[in-house]
Amino acid sequence: MSERVEMCLRQGVRPLRTARRGRTALAFLAAAATVAMTGCAAGAVSPAPRAPDSPTPSSSSPLIALPPTAGAPDYQLGGAYEPGAEVQIVARDRTEQPAEGLYSICYVNAFQTQPGEAGDWPDDLLLRDAAGEVVIDPDWPDEVIVDTRDAEAVAAVVIPWVEGCARDGYDAVEFDNLDTYTRTGDALSRDGSVAVARLLVGAAHEVGLAAGQKNAAEDAAVLHAEAGFDFAVTEECAAYDECAAYTDVYGDAVIGIEYTDNLPRPFAEVCASPDRPASLVLRDRDLTVPGDPAYVFELCR
Repeated sequence: MSERVEMCLRQGVRPLRTARRGRTALAFLAAAATVAMTGCAAGAVSPAPRAPDSPTPSSSSPLIALPPTAGAPDYQLGGAYEPGAEVQIVARDRTEQPAEGLYSICYVNAFQTQPGEAGDWPDDLLLRDAAGEVVIDPDWPDEVIVDTRDAEAVAAVVIPWVEGCARDGYDAVEFDNLDTYTRTGDALSRDGSVAVARLLVGAAHEVGLAAGQKNAAEDAAVLHAEAGFDFAVTEECAAYDECAAYTDVYGDAVIGIEYTDNLPRPFAEVCASPDRPASLVLRDRDLTVPGDPAYVFELCR
């Protein structure tokens, strides 16, 4: 059985007019033929439409699977741990392994360096000020801003990480700091960010990964239409009253994370909001692991 049929059946997605897992070998063959021609009826899609100048997938490019609609998420960037029984979607850093048997999203910081990793980037791709000093993100003092004016050079650094996510068995990748350009004055532009994103989304689709827009609410429509993002991951959209900016573009394909130290109202009220993400979790700010006194994990009920 192909990986795509296995994924559809494992997620409980029913290939068109075929049986679910556990039926006869004949039904599996029918499922395989249907998926080969059409993809899954739900939960799996062909790569999103691209802008005319974006990379075109080869004829052998695999289909991609979107996160399960309204699936319970856990956001584990502070450290990997065994998810709760109710969890269906897990996001982890690209240096961690995916959560076995669950829809797994690989976190990639694509527009600025991870703490301690500035040396992994070519010097000429680190944004510098007039004095020649690297520009530090004002919101993240241990992260250097990447110069997106050479989209292909930036993509050449990041794409191997994306390919690593696919080899490790992730289902999707989220690209963080798409809005870094807004914190650089006039040095960088949205066009540059979109150009890099378009190349990264194309690379993700080529290796069978769905591509998630991380934050950047004001650019959601542009990033979806011009870069080809498939879903969104948003932090604190309820706290900043911007959830509709994502749900208007991606519908139910939005995963939201709220934090205990900046919650505008009780989490139950956030869960009852009509425009809140279909998948929503409340976490502690440092995304700690179970056993840490600061650990918080709560889902909408």
